[in-house]
Amino acid sequence: MFSKKVKKLSTTPFSSFVRDASSSEKKKIYKKVLEEATEMQNNILEKASNQ
Repeated sequence: MFSKKVKKLSTTPFSSFVRDASSSEKKKIYKKVLEEATEMQNNILEKASNQ
């Protein structure tokens, strides 16, 4: 019936990392990202409570 042509996107550094990085590399990066996100959220909560 209906068919849409899907345009293939070029590979990005992020997609390459997700596809090719080892489990230990991913864990290291994910841990760092989560720690930084938690710190940012805690800073926002602290600022909000001080107002």
